[in-house]
Amino acid sequence: MKFFPDSTLIQLEFDKIKNHILSFSKHELSKRKIDQLRIHTKIEFIKNDLLQTNEYKLILDSGIYFPNDFVNNISKELKLLDIPGAVLSGEQFLLIKKLALNTENIFRWFNEERKIQFPYLSHVIQELYFEKTIAIEIDKIIDNSGIVKDEASESLKSIRMSLYRKRNELRRVFDKIVSKLNKDGYLADIEESFMNGRRVLAVHAEQKRKVKGILHSESDSKKTSFIEPEETTLLNNEIFSLEHDESKEVYRILRQLTQHLSVHADLLNRYYEAAGMYDFIYAKAAFAKQIDAHMPLVHDKAIVKLYQAYHPLLKIHNQRVQKHTIPLDLVLDENNRILVISGPNAGGKTVTLKTVGLLQIMLQSGLLLPVSPDSEMGVFKQMMIHIGDTQSIEFELSTYSAHLTHMKHFIENANGKTLFFIDELGSGSDPNLGGAFAEVIMEELAKKQSFGIVTTHYLNLKIMANKVKGIINGAMQFDEKKLMPLYQLKVGAPGSSYTFSIAERIGLDKSLIVKAKKLVDQNHFQLDRLLNSTEQDFNSIKQEKNKLQTLINENEVLKKEMELVIQKERHLQEVEKIKLNNKILEDKIIYLKVMERKLKSLLSEWRKTEDKASVIKTIQSLLYNQKEYEVKKKMDNSSNDKYEEISGEVHVGDTVRMKKNKQIGLVKEVRGKKALLQVGTVPMLVSMSDLVMIKVKK
Repeated sequence: MKFFPDSTLIQLEFDKIKNHILSFSKHELSKRKIDQLRIHTKIEFIKNDLLQTNEYKLILDSGIYFPNDFVNNISKELKLLDIPGAVLSGEQFLLIKKLALNTENIFRWFNEERKIQFPYLSHVIQELYFEKTIAIEIDKIIDNSGIVKDEASESLKSIRMSLYRKRNELRRVFDKIVSKLNKDGYLADIEESFMNGRRVLAVHAEQKRKVKGILHSESDSKKTSFIEPEETTLLNNEIFSLEHDESKEVYRILRQLTQHLSVHADLLNRYYEAAGMYDFIYAKAAFAKQIDAHMPLVHDKAIVKLYQAYHPLLKIHNQRVQKHTIPLDLVLDENNRILVISGPNAGGKTVTLKTVGLLQIMLQSGLLLPVSPDSEMGVFKQMMIHIGDTQSIEFELSTYSAHLTHMKHFIENANGKTLFFIDELGSGSDPNLGGAFAEVIMEELAKKQSFGIVTTHYLNLKIMANKVKGIINGAMQFDEKKLMPLYQLKVGAPGSSYTFSIAERIGLDKSLIVKAKKLVDQNHFQLDRLLNSTEQDFNSIKQEKNKLQTLINENEVLKKEMELVIQKERHLQEVEKIKLNNKILEDKIIYLKVMERKLKSLLSEWRKTEDKASVIKTIQSLLYNQKEYEVKKKMDNSSNDKYEEISGEVHVGDTVRMKKNKQIGLVKEVRGKKALLQVGTVPMLVSMSDLVMIKVKK
């Protein structure tokens, strides 16, 4: 991606973003990649980097452990491994073994399920294979402390056994000498020491001639002499010789191991690069998690659709001071390519401009963005910015001259793949003349099909935005009552500079304000007042809308709570109904059991007695309540004697009889397939099919 001027990345503070990512990096290769972070213009590279970072962020969000723990810098060791005749130490081989085991853990982690779940992360090791003999070969020779094992060769094992015996023999002989000379009072307080790797006695200087042996040294005060006893000289010589043999054999073994593993030098370098790559992706994902970043939809065309977008550095700062950050919504597409932002000073115009520029650079660097996942971003080939004072003493350029020099470069080099940002277009010159040039510049950039954001206070640019195709207005919101910027961008309408409002609020002399108003063109003043009023009305409507939305949300919550209460009440009713049915069933079961016992008893009595009729009568009275039977029979007979059935449809006022219980009633109301009867003093709702019409017999 091309940038103009060269300081673009610094001005947009991309270096600070890299520093934040570096704080999560541990691997030397990862740190180098972050420092040299590439800004791509090919969509396949951008998508690959974004998807890798997004997959690692999913791992962090889910709390899954990813086994990339190798962070040691072993570039020197890997270079030595590839040089013929070079020899690595035991500690260096341990680092190589650690790298091999780290790679093995990564290969094991990517089972078939995870390869499908995290395809872009698994792609890092797609061309690699795990060579298990590397760790096995090192483990045969080197122990966990980096020392060559005794079993590494038969010669080394024999040498070390001899050394062990000789050192024990030397210790016993030396201890006897120390004990004897100590009794004689010849030894100093420290008794013994080591000189040039040989064990020596610490003898008082005046007694040194009484101790036979080799004088190695004297103390600084000349009061103590260090003497090697003649009884141990031969043993020390033998031990020294064995230690030399041991060193030679260890060196031979290490050189042989280095030679064996040198065939894997290229593979180990690729292991090292993979570990660095995973640490690089981790650092980007950890930073994305810190700023709550997501992956937008990426297109291979020029487009900017940001929803709920934040400036990452501003968000980090506000998180530290526990301050709310206001998000940004902005759309630049083929119909609306250039956004002209107006509004009061310190209202957030420049921050908005920098936010879009920084997010675009981050996207094309493969970094996730602090935006809504619904956002959409395109790919641009070049970025041009003009922010702040560009006055140059070196080239004797004034602020406006430097401004026009930059605009000249913009016009000559801009195209449909250019994203530009201009802060205070046309400033630094006479408002009328500067505004005229600003119109021409903006119109030319629109013809070039370039995308960009321009901030301004010029009224003519606000008017122009509604006339020229592809240019739209935007305004930073301002609370005139509180005299406070709201840091919210509203696209579609220009904003007021609130010049006189701010002057009145800060207590400037009213006579000066009135005088200033008279000097301003009346149409200009009225238009600014109109913008001011419109903007405040919009803010009021927005506040009312927010209040209404809050009430709607509260109503929805109450509605859900009421539904839960109703569901709970219905559930309780069902439970009570089931309990009642269960109670009825229990009573029926108890009744049937009692009846069963009674009938069994009567059956037994019927078999024994000769008076069968009496038993049958008892059974009848038990099975059927005789009184109820007689009453019912009497009612039926009475009904049959008094009334007779007739045919015809049932209407209000007819006398009817119920088929089931033979009760007589008067039809008070017909309700579809049911009729409301007056039976005595009790109203009853009965199915029409259960009724027959009757009349009094003559």
